[in-house]
Amino acid sequence: MSVHPIDYRYGSEEMRRVFDEETRLKRMLDVEVALVEALADMGKAPKTAAKEIRVKAKNVKLERVKEIERKTKHDVMAMVKALSEQCSPKTARYVHLTATSYDIVDTALALQLKEGLTILLEKGRVLMRVLMDLSLKYENTAMVGRTHGQHATPITFGFKLANYVDKVGYDLHNLLSDYFSLRGKFSGATGTYAAQKLFGVAGIERKIMKRLDLDAAEISTQVVPREDIAMLVSDMAIMAGTLEQIAKEIRNLQRTEIAEVSEGFGKEQVGSSAMPQKRNPINCENVCSNARVVRSCVLPALENIALEHERDLTNSAAERSVFPTVFLLLDDMTDRMIRVLNNLQVFPEKMKENLDLTKGRIMAEAVTTLLAAKGLERQEAHELLRKASMKSLKEDIPLKDVLAKDKTVMKYLSRKELDKIMKPENYIGLARKKTREVVRKWEKCL
Repeated sequence: MSVHPIDYRYGSEEMRRVFDEETRLKRMLDVEVALVEALADMGKAPKTAAKEIRVKAKNVKLERVKEIERKTKHDVMAMVKALSEQCSPKTARYVHLTATSYDIVDTALALQLKEGLTILLEKGRVLMRVLMDLSLKYENTAMVGRTHGQHATPITFGFKLANYVDKVGYDLHNLLSDYFSLRGKFSGATGTYAAQKLFGVAGIERKIMKRLDLDAAEISTQVVPREDIAMLVSDMAIMAGTLEQIAKEIRNLQRTEIAEVSEGFGKEQVGSSAMPQKRNPINCENVCSNARVVRSCVLPALENIALEHERDLTNSAAERSVFPTVFLLLDDMTDRMIRVLNNLQVFPEKMKENLDLTKGRIMAEAVTTLLAAKGLERQEAHELLRKASMKSLKEDIPLKDVLAKDKTVMKYLSRKELDKIMKPENYIGLARKKTREVVRKWEKCL
């Protein structure tokens, strides 16, 4: 019976397979096979033994490993015994030869993490493409820019989305860097290569890693240094934060009082068991919720850096929880945001309506700047617009009407200039240009 939501609710089957028990065992067996094949290459094991272990490794069953582990209380030793009993006595002597447990575990872990990152990077590029297309589609759609939850100056919806294109782009760039930073190790019990040197295979680590398409840590203790792993988890949490920001923006823009965008809503979808009219942004809320869980995994990843002496076991249990959690949840969040954005409903007419909500006061900075450009001292222009805006608000009249009656304003501006500057679409600066620049920049990386 499933207990944790990750088992049945979050993450794709593809990602779930990467971190299930069967795959973990398979990756450890892959390392054991690479070890004996490297021994054979160096003349320290018969080629026939290497071939037999490669074949027999496929016969090792998780159930048998668990059965042995219940007796040994050691998961890697249980795997070694399960593999050895599949082999002939002459071949079994080469299983795990010169290795320590974390030569196997950390190297297998690197393989799993790289496989998981491959999936995330592929989905991240799909997300980028969707965001790019939306950015260009709405590059000319003016809307309210908001700071402190208040109307600020106009932007375009495409410009807003281009900001997210850039953020996701850098998130993927960092994850790709993390991918190439993941390393295995085959340096023995305390990292000194003592067993390998004694057995005459001091260069075996390089041969093993080449077979597995991994780099080796330049120096290690019994374990690979945890800094790179902590960086990976941190970068995944940052990407989760980016997805949360997009989701939170959609949630806020979907508020009844704003109503500029909305999640898609199925024909038979139910928003509330009590209120039939509800259309809740449940997918975006889900993303925001799971981002909190991903962030919570950063702390144990950081604490796993400072292991005692040449290592202790305090990283192990935490990592068994952390890695499936961050990968499956970020995988689910990315899939969910792709679906949300592909089905996003955008309401340009409501954006226009909201631009007019303050009766032109959103254009106060534009008028201030134009007056300064025309020769009025900037601070004087600012104070003039501050008072005019307060009058517009208090009397509930358009700002343009207040300004048209102001002698100082009309001394510097013609009525035609005032009419032009009061149109939001005329004050979006370089929004279109920046949107296209950002999209072009990241298109080269897809």
